[in-house]
Amino acid sequence: MPAPQIVRVIDLETTGNAPPAHAVIEIGWQDVALGPDGRWELEGDGGALFVNPGRAIPPVTQAVHHILDEQVADAPWWHDVARRVLDPYPRRLALAAHRSSFEEQYCTPNLTGGADWICTWKCALRLWPDSPAFSNQVLRYWRKPHGMVHERGLPSHRAFPDAYVTAHHLRDMLNEASAAQLIEWTRLPGLLPRVRYGPDRGKEWREIEEEVLVGFLSDRDPDVRFTAETEMARRRGGGHIGRMTAQELLL
Repeated sequence: MPAPQIVRVIDLETTGNAPPAHAVIEIGWQDVALGPDGRWELEGDGGALFVNPGRAIPPVTQAVHHILDEQVADAPWWHDVARRVLDPYPRRLALAAHRSSFEEQYCTPNLTGGADWICTWKCALRLWPDSPAFSNQVLRYWRKPHGMVHERGLPSHRAFPDAYVTAHHLRDMLNEASAAQLIEWTRLPGLLPRVRYGPDRGKEWREIEEEVLVGFLSDRDPDVRFTAETEMARRRGGGHIGRMTAQELLL
């Protein structure tokens, strides 16, 4: 029997934004698998585990996820938890997370077995550019994914519910584009459908004047810079941002 094709969605709750100053306090996961009919669906029940961060959880962080120090005091350490969750058997095609660059700080290659990643945030920018915003929860309520049990996706900012919500986005993405395509988009900066700030905030990139576009080419944000470069390439005869118009589809 061929090995099943599985992508494991994960979500982390942590004491703060970046190691080594901060550490993991909870990891959640939910698998998405390719079915015999060629469609991707959620697989299994997923799960979550507390992790002892080895330090106190700051009140500012507790206000987000409401995990208490005493809840994680007797939990296993990150190195005792990470590898068996991140590199399961049967081996997965990739790991996925919403804004996966955050999880990748803690889920290093030696813990993941060098896994490829899929960032559902970056992929949503490409596949669903009409969304009013691209957070996990906005996509949830804008798209209303089929089959999602509302209560299992709550509360937000907890590891399993967030992984469960992300898994529904990933399932639908994999049914629109290949895993290889999603991995490739993840390796690139984000391609933003609309201008983020300034007088042209909210406009599509094709709508702004070229002299304004040139200013974005040196922006400090790599996503903004990459998007401006892509739009400039489009104006010079290649590349594309957002959903194609009917005329472009005919061409």
